[in-house]
Amino acid sequence: MKILLLGEYSNVHNTLAAGLRYLGHSVTVVSNGDFWKNYPRDIDVARHDGRLGGMRLLLRLYRLLPRLRGYDVVQLINPMFFELRAERLFRFYRYLRRHNRVVVLGAFGMDYYWVSECTHRMPLRYSDFNFGTQLRTDEAALKEQRDWLGTAKERLNRMIAADSDAIVTGLYEYQVCYEANFPQKTQFIPFPIKPDLTVAPQVHSPLRIFVGISRGRSEYKGTDVMLRAAQAVARQHPDTVELQTVEGVPFDDYRKMVADSDVLLDQLYSYTPAMNALMAMSKGVVVVGGGEPENYEILGETELRPIVNVEPSYDSVLQALTLLVAQPQQVAEKKQQSIDYIMRHHHYVSVAQKYVALYGKLLHD
Repeated sequence: MKILLLGEYSNVHNTLAAGLRYLGHSVTVVSNGDFWKNYPRDIDVARHDGRLGGMRLLLRLYRLLPRLRGYDVVQLINPMFFELRAERLFRFYRYLRRHNRVVVLGAFGMDYYWVSECTHRMPLRYSDFNFGTQLRTDEAALKEQRDWLGTAKERLNRMIAADSDAIVTGLYEYQVCYEANFPQKTQFIPFPIKPDLTVAPQVHSPLRIFVGISRGRSEYKGTDVMLRAAQAVARQHPDTVELQTVEGVPFDDYRKMVADSDVLLDQLYSYTPAMNALMAMSKGVVVVGGGEPENYEILGETELRPIVNVEPSYDSVLQALTLLVAQPQQVAEKKQQSIDYIMRHHHYVSVAQKYVALYGKLLHD
């Protein structure tokens, strides 16, 4: 198959491309590298700073269009697949639809259905937008609601979701939101991870706890709460805990720092581990974050429990970290389970095989 992957989110498309190529398919990745993370891609469409950045990108994309036709499958990372205003993307989508065979929409992150479902129907006990029936009021959550509800982004997302041949969700949370609206065309496929086969898990002394801080999104992702809990544990156990924090480093440097840690704190308000946590797990790092029962159920996993699941509160994180510090043997066991979990559910080649099966079905329907 000839496959075009448009856009990037936390290395999903770059990793998927590696799996698809391993299976013998021709793949082109077109993206901006996911902004400062700068993931690899075949064709760069990053928007440059300055008043004319948008116009320059628009002209570059128009020149690129003839190279974005004739594919068996086009997969969009998100309705906002280029760094342009939503109003401009309608035309690009229609061109892609007209000149390629199959279009698949990825439900891998922030979009209208995620925001709307968590704001109104609230299918999750907690999320980026709600705690039970209570809506979150922090500015980051309110900004996403303003961006996606009743806007051109909403109209674009609705149009692509209705028009596309399939919608692929990467996490349980997104599956719940999309399946309720598009039960016939929504399919869950786990995120792809390229495992590090050289990992030999060991527990360091002192125990190394790592917190990566996302620029401007600390409160929204719960990093602020997790960091305070980690700092408290580090103060209580100065001889047995080493805390490292980092913000805004290139992906390769970040990955090395994570790999040299024992414990990663990630996404307090998530049910499931996303790409950052999965990458850490592939390197034998224990993740403290989203590991709710629904995460294991959607994967059909009945044995492994590598993730230290926490409720969205300071006390829950504090208690979980305190137990890990007191039980290094549990850390060692969860390190190995983390590697086994990635190999079983997220290996990039086996995930690519699931995509190939979906693409093949769509092409022959």
